[in-house]
Amino acid sequence: MMNCVIIDDEPLAREGIASYVQEIDFLNLIDTCENPMALIQLLDEHPIDLIFLDIQMPKMNGIDFLKIVQKPPMVIVTTAFPSYALESFQLNVMDYLLKPITFERFVKAASKARDYHQLLLKSASQNSPKIEKETDYFFIKCGNKYEKIYFNDILYIQGMQNYVIIYTLKGKYMTLLYLKNLEQNLDSRSFIRVHKSYIVAIDKIDAIEGNEISLQSHSIPISRIYREQVLKQVVQNKLWIK
Repeated sequence: MMNCVIIDDEPLAREGIASYVQEIDFLNLIDTCENPMALIQLLDEHPIDLIFLDIQMPKMNGIDFLKIVQKPPMVIVTTAFPSYALESFQLNVMDYLLKPITFERFVKAASKARDYHQLLLKSASQNSPKIEKETDYFFIKCGNKYEKIYFNDILYIQGMQNYVIIYTLKGKYMTLLYLKNLEQNLDSRSFIRVHKSYIVAIDKIDAIEGNEISLQSHSIPISRIYREQVLKQVVQNKLWIK
């Protein structure tokens, strides 16, 4: 599953691309934005794998955005102007789609991005150290002490810039670590991201009400972009109704 964002100043164009995204099972739409300035903040808050980017927009056009953002996610350009194609490919975009975009052409571009994304994940898994999943614990460094953390003891994890706080049945532990890096080492069947700053243990969830999760005496916020996935993974297959 790839997290994607649509950037276009035209509402109808955003709606059209969003409808295509909804038809593709390996794409997860995080948000839509009217201009790249909104996207810059979004990139700081959420893991984004793919951007569908218009070129001619007010305040900042798509080309200028690609020039100023360091190490942007994969980009598929969506524009009515063919004249930017050469410059876009020089900026390493994955594909260049001319409006009106057919669904067949959209699927081809998205599939190209998916294949490249899978290659990146495979390369990262081969070169990055991982927490050993066959064990039921891992260690973190808290000050001068190494603390053993059991997966089954974890209630939730809170990210705070370049630190995380791991709340467990025995207490809480702070360590110098990015939340995104920790998330990559957790079993997605047991843990779920519910907010840009929170990951919770699925089996510790007691209730979901509105935009909050209750687990023991703790209340954890659910952000709008994660709510649907949380309900689907946590509740859907276990919901008893008349």
